[in-house]
Amino acid sequence: MNKELNELLGEISRLQGEVEKRWEDMRQQFNYTIEGHKVRFEAEIKRLHARYKIRLIKYLISARPLSIITAPVIYSMVVPIVFLDLAITIYQHICFRAYGIARVERRDYIIIDRHQLSYLNIIEKFNCVYCGYGNGFMAYAQEIIARTEQYWCPIKHARRVRATHGHYKDFSDYGDAENYSKQLDELRKALADIDNKPDAP
Repeated sequence: MNKELNELLGEISRLQGEVEKRWEDMRQQFNYTIEGHKVRFEAEIKRLHARYKIRLIKYLISARPLSIITAPVIYSMVVPIVFLDLAITIYQHICFRAYGIARVERRDYIIIDRHQLSYLNIIEKFNCVYCGYGNGFMAYAQEIIARTEQYWCPIKHARRVRATHGHYKDFSDYGDAENYSKQLDELRKALADIDNKPDAP
């Protein structure tokens, strides 16, 4: 890896630290703390939040007809997501153990906490749980597939990829036949004790 790329990666790491600091500033600004998997607001803040809640009847009356018509289609997607969740979880527990790859922790990716906000009504809370699960699952699945790719084919593509996972930057350069075998061994070994925490704060 050349010097310029190393410097860029160092800058990315510095910026990630800055993002985490900004997240902490926001937590202080909105007066909440995180204890385990629970978000805690001060009682006065919760009372303030409750004043902003749109009551259920008003929410339903103001809903667009298109929202009501498409809701069953949107919610029905939970069926394939749950099936895929089960399948990919079984996959990693069998295959990752077999190949010595550190397993991905679901709880680090599937975060369901927005239903604790007092300014959301029951439908908004349900929607937030649904989206938190769906998007969290996709991130969880991507990490499992990314580790699989790092083990079996850690080579960058010749063409630019619009969205890449966090492991991609370490992959062997396309066409670098001389270093591929050595890098493959190193990348496989790295998967055994990989840090399981996702990059996002």
